[in-house]
Amino acid sequence: MKFIAGTGGVYIAVTILAISSGMQTVWAQSSTGQSASDNSAVLPAINVSTDSIKPTDGYVTKESFSATRTDTPLRDVPQSITVITQDMIRDQSIQSITEAVRYVPGIVPSQGEGHRDAVIIRGSSTTGDFFVDGLRDDVQYYRDLYNIDRVEVLKGSNGMIFGRGGAGGVINRVTKEADWQPVRAATAEFGSYNHKRFTADIGQPINEIAAARLNGVFEHSDSFRDNVDLKRWGINPTVTLLPTDKTKIVLSGEYFYDRRVVDRGIPSFGTMANVINSGRPADIDRSTFFGNPDDSHARVDAWSFNSLIEHSFNNNIKLRNRTRYADYDKFYQNVYAGGQATAEDATGTVNLSAYNNATRRKNLFTQTDLLFKLNTWGVDHEFMTGVEYGHQVTDNFRNTGLFNNVSKVSFLNPMSFVPVTFEQSVTDADNHGVVEAVGVYAQDQITIIPQLKAVLGIRYDNFDTTVHNNRNGDKVHSNDGLISPRVGLIYKPIEPLSIYGNYSLAYVPRAGDQLSSLSVTNEALKPEKFMNLELGAKWDIRPDLALTAALYQLDRSNVIAADPNDLSRTILVDGQRTRGAEIGLMGRITPHWSVMGGYGYTDAEITKNIAGADKGAAVAQVPKHTVAVWNRYDFTSYLGLGLGVIHRGSIYAAVDNTVLLPSYTRLDAAVFVQPHKNIRIQANVENLANIEYATSAHNNNNIMPGAPRIFRLTAMVNF
Repeated sequence: MKFIAGTGGVYIAVTILAISSGMQTVWAQSSTGQSASDNSAVLPAINVSTDSIKPTDGYVTKESFSATRTDTPLRDVPQSITVITQDMIRDQSIQSITEAVRYVPGIVPSQGEGHRDAVIIRGSSTTGDFFVDGLRDDVQYYRDLYNIDRVEVLKGSNGMIFGRGGAGGVINRVTKEADWQPVRAATAEFGSYNHKRFTADIGQPINEIAAARLNGVFEHSDSFRDNVDLKRWGINPTVTLLPTDKTKIVLSGEYFYDRRVVDRGIPSFGTMANVINSGRPADIDRSTFFGNPDDSHARVDAWSFNSLIEHSFNNNIKLRNRTRYADYDKFYQNVYAGGQATAEDATGTVNLSAYNNATRRKNLFTQTDLLFKLNTWGVDHEFMTGVEYGHQVTDNFRNTGLFNNVSKVSFLNPMSFVPVTFEQSVTDADNHGVVEAVGVYAQDQITIIPQLKAVLGIRYDNFDTTVHNNRNGDKVHSNDGLISPRVGLIYKPIEPLSIYGNYSLAYVPRAGDQLSSLSVTNEALKPEKFMNLELGAKWDIRPDLALTAALYQLDRSNVIAADPNDLSRTILVDGQRTRGAEIGLMGRITPHWSVMGGYGYTDAEITKNIAGADKGAAVAQVPKHTVAVWNRYDFTSYLGLGLGVIHRGSIYAAVDNTVLLPSYTRLDAAVFVQPHKNIRIQANVENLANIEYATSAHNNNNIMPGAPRIFRLTAMVNF
């Protein structure tokens, strides 16, 4: 078997994975796709739907469901898509969304204020465009990948498929599913800064019509940052039923628990206020915590239930329903740097700020699709039409922290344990919000001739939001009708090569990513509108090697941006434009050499003068150049090596362009050893050269330093 190497965070990892003698090895696949063991379970003949077959081969993904809601080859989708496969997740020791997107061109992680996933896709920042099996998962928390088969990054606006949001793109996690292939896998991982993580994946066919699977995780880890730690665990049982040869039912539930210290990083330092390039991350040890770690903490309890019911009729007709119900209980509190350092020595001080926020949200989303095929006058059509209903109830309560006139700390001793009183200010939220969304949509994938295909789609969403202010009794309401077309054309001069063009729209209503931005001052404003134009090419050089390229322009109108002079307020940006290019390569260069990565060029700028930013200002936290390439090479059947390089150009921390985070280049590495066919030992090293750099930001004074050299050691066992 061949080894797959990877890095994924900031640790040294060794992974153990075990397989029973009566089951096919999942993780121990060679670069040529041959199993490390020829043992296989002898089970009764079962007519299992081909939908359960994984559409991946090593680092390459053959098809995507989420981009069109049909099983479509990736080269027939007129959209740029990067898929982080299970092999990549394992080889790079990926455990979070932030780690997953590091090698994806055109997307960068944001800081997320130390308590949530936040990414920037094609110049658009989001905390809400996250999906599970195509259904929305939009509460602010850090998602774990313990139960995930692959992560799909779909770039470009696509309101036709996903409804509201998805301005620059979306991230969809595809969960592991119970099937008729036994699984007995466990991992134990240890690393720098007291990192400890354990996972289990147990799957078993029950009989000819039922199979079950259970995934679980437990992690307790410290950090290179002073006084920062986390504890999380999750459990996800799933059952697949085949009551007839034409019907498939999947039922899945999850409970996820997360407790951690909220860490918002370090402030900036600059000698001249409001002068471009004058500011930079403060020059202080990267482990230094600003604020009070004892009063900075976050907790998440997330319960969810997912179902899939699919039935195939005769004459190529299929009816499918996906439903997700989720109950989220989220609280976070932070005491952090609220201003710039006045000096980088013993005379310097830093202002602190503090607040807490509690969110309780219940989501219900259900999609029902009807799919059918027909031929009219020699033209093939694959239709998908349906309806989606969403109901979200959110209670949000926020307090401001009061320092009793002691809100400054010394720059060289910035940890404060002064008591803080948390009380509601006149602008703090105490809201009860209800969102009801109904969407109807239709899509036709047309094969005009074998070399020419088209994707035509349109969607209408009625997005109704009501927010009741419990403090003063005010009630704010908005109702938006959103029409989202999509037009794509694919030309295939030869079968492995497609050239495509795409036009699409998406909208973000004034309630915002987290449904908390609607107010009396903006309820009458039109939603933000995003228009994406894209021209690209996809070439399957070989069945196991894919090259992709894309040019795009994303125009954003009616933009709301954070006011750099008062982060509690927002301002309207009349225009923002992102132009870019992306090149990606995924698969096997040779039978022993696998690669994943690419180059991204992103030019995102403000197109009109606004308060706090001039025309031509760069959009916050968007590098013009990113290069990220991960390689693995298998020397023998029991020894492999991985090497990755990540280069990110300089970025501005905020839209005022006064604080610059310098560019950096980081090296990652991994070593793989297989002493036994059922055991794999994996060591990952991140930031191999131990460089100092700033990895992300939330604003000018919440900047996250990059981690030093970190090791992870993982043992994977199949039993």
